Amino acid sequence: MSGEVSVIEGVLREQRETLLAAWVQAQLAAPGVRTDLISESELRVESERFLTALVEGVTNDPGSADLMSPHWDTIRDQLTALSRSRATRGFSPTETATFVFSLKKPLFEALTEADGDTAATIWSATQLIDSLGLYTADAYLRTREEVIRRQQDELIELSTPVVKLWQGVVALPLIGTLDSARTQVVMESLLQRIVETDSAIAIIDITGVPTVDTMVAQHLLKAVTAARLMGADCIISGIRPLIAQTIVHLGLDLSEVTTKSSLADAVTVALERTGHQIVRRKTPAAE
Repeated sequence: MSGEVSVIEGVLREQRETLLAAWVQAQLAAPGVRTDLISESELRVESERFLTALVEGVTNDPGSADLMSPHWDTIRDQLTALSRSRATRGFSPTETATFVFSLKKPLFEALTEADGDTAATIWSATQLIDSLGLYTADAYLRTREEVIRRQQDELIELSTPVVKLWQGVVALPLIGTLDSARTQVVMESLLQRIVETDSAIAIIDITGVPTVDTMVAQHLLKAVTAARLMGADCIISGIRPLIAQTIVHLGLDLSEVTTKSSLADAVTVALERTGHQIVRRKTPAAE
C-alpha cells in the first residue's frame, strides 16, 4: 500500500493549488450548499488547512493510514473543530461530511493523470477519504450529543425553581416527568434553598406532573426524606383523583407525608403551621 500512498502524497504536494481550487469549486457546486452559513473565503481557508494536515498525515504514516495513530493527530483535531463549528452553525451531518467526501472527484482525477496503476491507487485514496469522512460524521454526532446534553441539563435547572413564599416556607412546582437525573437536581435545589432561607416547610407541587408511577413516587419520597434530614417538613400538593387512585393501586405508603389536592390548600396548611393567616382587608365601603 505504501507505493499507492506515495503517489497520493506526490499528487497532494505537486498539484496542491490546482487540487485546492477544484475541491473548493466542487463544494460550492454541491447540491444544497450552505453559502448562507459559510463564505467562499472561509471555505477555502478550511480546505487549505485540511490539505496541509492531509499531506502531513500521509507523509508521517504512509503504510497503514490508521487515523487513530499519533501521526494523524493534526487532521483529527481539525476535523473535530470543523464538525463542532458546523454543528453549532446549523449544518446537517450530511452537509458536514460532504466537506471531506467532495474531495474524492478532484483527487481521483489528479491520480488518474499521475499514475498508470490507477485502480490500486484510487482504492487506497478511497479508503483514506472514506475514513476521514466517517470520522467527521462521528465528530459531528458527538458534538450534537454534547449540545443536547447541555441543553437538557439547562432545561432541568430551569424547570425546578424553588420559590420562597414567605419567611420559613418555600415551594417547588414540578412540571414534566421525574426521572433519576432530574430528581437529583430537584433534591439539590430544594435542600440548598432550604438552607439559604432557613425554611421549616417545603411545598412540592406535582400539579404539572402528568403521571405518577412507582418510580416517580419513590423519587418524591427521596426528596421528602432529604428535606426532613435538613429539618424541613414537606407538603405534597396537586394530588388529583387519578393520581390518588394510582398511588392506592400501587400500594405506596404516603401516610407520613402531608398531601393536598391543590397548591392553595397546601399554602393554607403552611400558613397554619407557621402561625400566619390571611385576612381580607376591609374596604372603605364595607366600613
